[in-house]
Amino acid sequence: MSISHRAERVRAELGDLDALLVSDLTNIRWLTGFTGSNGWVVLGHDSLTLVTDGRYGHQAEQQLEAAGVPGQVVVGVNGALVQTIADACAAHGRIGFEAAHVSFQSHGQYAAAISGELAPVVGLVEAQRRRKDPEEIEAMARACAIADQALGDVAPMLADGLTEAQVRNLLEIRMRELGASGPSYETIVATGPHNAALPHHRPTATRIEHGHTVIIDVGALVDGYHSDMTRSFVVGEPSAQQAELYELVLRAQVAGVDAVRPGQRTADIDAVCRDIIADAGYGDWFTHGTGHGVGLLIHEDPYLSRVADATLQVGDVVTVEPGVYHVGFGGIRVEDLVVVTSDGCRVLTAFPKDSPCPQSPPTT
Repeated sequence: MSISHRAERVRAELGDLDALLVSDLTNIRWLTGFTGSNGWVVLGHDSLTLVTDGRYGHQAEQQLEAAGVPGQVVVGVNGALVQTIADACAAHGRIGFEAAHVSFQSHGQYAAAISGELAPVVGLVEAQRRRKDPEEIEAMARACAIADQALGDVAPMLADGLTEAQVRNLLEIRMRELGASGPSYETIVATGPHNAALPHHRPTATRIEHGHTVIIDVGALVDGYHSDMTRSFVVGEPSAQQAELYELVLRAQVAGVDAVRPGQRTADIDAVCRDIIADAGYGDWFTHGTGHGVGLLIHEDPYLSRVADATLQVGDVVTVEPGVYHVGFGGIRVEDLVVVTSDGCRVLTAFPKDSPCPQSPPTT
């Protein structure tokens, strides 16, 4: 698989820059396939140089070749890499640097060593990373399928008296067994009137009990790409309030997914979900944004929130995940991962979310 077209997309946005010094490792991986922990790319209009240290020289050459990316690898010595970077920049006059990823100290070192003019740029590579190519979407689809199956295998065990941490462990082990390199993030398992009221609760030794809501937020990592999905459960028969709020959140989430299309403002999608929940009297219980982009990072542009200033485009991959949370009740969240298509969106996550509480395991 060749990813050389990605460098061409960035080159097309260089404008009056002679080159771009890429220092963010996620951006470097996207451009070149390089997965080492120390590297820089100097991207010119007709050249690409990857600078790294002696641990990664051979790896970098192999990964550039495997990715079909023309370029050279220059190996420097730790402690003197700034000069190696400067040498790679020597043929270029005006050089952009990633201002959001370069510390004040590093900027001073670059300015002292690089003979050309340094110009700050923000989000140049990230803007291109937003638009996922078919290979990226396929990797995320595989990650979604793994998380779907893992949750399907583990959800029936929720009535067995397991702890939050045990459920997390089972899910993460199962995802690895199914081919994931690991979880996308520490799996969220939150149960009961207090823990489930925390949107990003970390699993504990709390046991899952009859009558409690259980939020499970799970994702798999495949070829560096993430998936992200949340489903909510009730152990046993849902109470009237649990059923009401599950139906409300599901209705808001489905409406949000239906609103995803190219040209749609992300703040408007947030409003679709938020207004449904607020109109039912639970606006104060919806305490976070509606979604975010997903790719090589689990949280990336574009964001779907009240304050977001983005417009969806074909190839964006985003979550839609409204929820309600209140101490004493617990919480409910429903989340899907979707890819924006020319006529709307395609949902990548497939685990059932039927109202009121999907796949609720029987009590024993």
